[in-house]
Amino acid sequence: MATSRSWRASGPTSSQRSPPTPSPPRWLSSSATTAIAARIRAGFLDFLLALPARYPAQRHVFLCGNHDFAFAAFVGALPPPPDGSPFSATWGEYLHNEEHEGWFRGPGHEGRACAGVQGRWGGVIKERWNPKKGLPYKGSIYDAQPTFESYGVAHGSPDLAKAMPEEHKKFLHDLVWIHEEDDVPVDTDKGQTVCKLIAVHAGLERSMDLNEQLRVLRTRDTRVPKIQMLHGRHDVWDIPKDLSAEQIIIVSGHHGKLHIDGLRFIIDEGGGYEDKPIAAIVLPSKTLIRSTE
Repeated sequence: MATSRSWRASGPTSSQRSPPTPSPPRWLSSSATTAIAARIRAGFLDFLLALPARYPAQRHVFLCGNHDFAFAAFVGALPPPPDGSPFSATWGEYLHNEEHEGWFRGPGHEGRACAGVQGRWGGVIKERWNPKKGLPYKGSIYDAQPTFESYGVAHGSPDLAKAMPEEHKKFLHDLVWIHEEDDVPVDTDKGQTVCKLIAVHAGLERSMDLNEQLRVLRTRDTRVPKIQMLHGRHDVWDIPKDLSAEQIIIVSGHHGKLHIDGLRFIIDEGGGYEDKPIAAIVLPSKTLIRSTE
């Protein structure tokens, strides 16, 4: 699942250094983008939904990624545009991709899409080979076939929403697009410092007005045709110039890389490959944890 997950833990693990007194909050930040192709399935959402009950002393925050966004769009779980406009109003500038990407055009497609993203997620891409990964596509450009099949329906079936439990659709609907936290400690070359933390799936754009980006993310504004902070690549890699002089941690996933540069953390070692680990970073120590289970 293309979801960044951050939570404050109740205490240190064996791999963490002893905290100073008073104890600062403990953070573990994970981007589970490895699950894009392999684990956005019914059982994976059940696992995420069970975490608060299994670990009641922790606080879990689930962020929306581009694949979750598209999944939610397909099953009608996205928040509606705040001005009442139809989702189809966001498609125009991307229609030239429709034929190549094989957009879904089944029942209800006009009323539940944003920038045609549900069409891309549930469609059938014409080019069957993904040259970037060196692997075949799984149904669509979003590799969504395993998700459909986990709910007992064929890829591209409009019956997916009917097959999903309501709690799964509510989970997708409630995903936040940004998480902000004050007073997060982090170890640096100059000692431990306390920062603000911003968690957003892809990152923040360097060229777009920062306040407008934060407004879109905080309000989950689905009028925006393509939310670069969830979908972007090179334009969201670095810390925006408006924040570069401030003590702000920006943590993301999405990019298929493990990259730490100052206070910019991109924690996505798996990158959608089933044989690569999900990675997490523990703060303040910046200890890396990897898992292939």
